[in-house]
Amino acid sequence: MIIELRKKSQITIPKEIINELNLQEKDQLEISIKKGVIVIEPVAIYSKSYIQKLEETVMRINEDPSKYNVGPFKSVEEAINYLEDSDEDDEKDKESKK
Repeated sequence: MIIELRKKSQITIPKEIINELNLQEKDQLEISIKKGVIVIEPVAIYSKSYIQKLEETVMRINEDPSKYNVGPFKSVEEAINYLEDSDEDDEKDKESKK
């Protein structure tokens, strides 16, 4: 697929690629050069509290599950939902303290 570099160094990502990667408006992409090739990759940006909660959750894998009131999770989606809910709660707590 060939695309054209436009004014102000802009390019348009073809619709077929947008659909295949399920990209949406406002998704963030990282652009880099690897071995002389331009690489554009979708990225997700998470808050530090989300990453910390993720690290804490992953570290529980080798621990006794009876120590916790959450988990084990039945699927990756269930774990992600837990992390996202926790992150939203942390954000609400920060807002209420302001």
